[in-house]
Amino acid sequence: MDQAVNAVNLGSVGVNLSLWGLFLQADIIVKFVILGLLAASIWVWAIIFEKWSALRRVNKAADTFESRFWSGGSLDSLYDEEGQSPSSPMAAVFGAALGEWRRTARVVGADISHSGVKERVDRAMAVVTQREMDRLERWMTFLASVGATAPFVGLFGTVWGIMHSFSAIAAMHNTNLAVVAPGIAQALFATAIGLFAAIPAVLAYNSLSTDLARFAGRLEAFATEFGAILSRQTEERA
Repeated sequence: MDQAVNAVNLGSVGVNLSLWGLFLQADIIVKFVILGLLAASIWVWAIIFEKWSALRRVNKAADTFESRFWSGGSLDSLYDEEGQSPSSPMAAVFGAALGEWRRTARVVGADISHSGVKERVDRAMAVVTQREMDRLERWMTFLASVGATAPFVGLFGTVWGIMHSFSAIAAMHNTNLAVVAPGIAQALFATAIGLFAAIPAVLAYNSLSTDLARFAGRLEAFATEFGAILSRQTEERA
């Protein structure tokens, strides 16, 4: 109670309505809420830039790999250069498929058409595709969580701050605006920080989810096409 009264007294003597001043005069709980939301906001922006950079990089690498893949060159040479030590998700899918196809061909020899090679190759590509997408989608849950909960965390800080402000007003028996305004402003500052963290998180999550789904579809389309190519080669060798 004494802390809240002192905060109101400060407001009545010399109100500092700057962001830093509001933070310094806020209740300790409100300060923790604001600091937590600021930390979440910083992490959100770090994730946004990392995901944007990663998607840009993997799409560029996929363009380069597909150009080489469809250029008509030897798949064995491409596997030796890219498949064994893949530098991109698409190269990893290619390497998993051709590696599995080669191993099956060596084991079953002339009976390759009856060995279930297509199922093995498809399973290998599906596993690698899922693994690569899991890696790209890392921290997306954090964006969704911040977008959904940050406004409510900020609202908690606001409610807490307003409760203490009204308690101090009741103790002083003074409802003058100069007394009320500082405490209310400090409390509302928490809601503003919550929205500051939540809005970019929601927008980024929606945009990045669309881009990730588009890239996943690109990997799956390549896996389907390459699986068909290997199936034809399997039938020709049988």
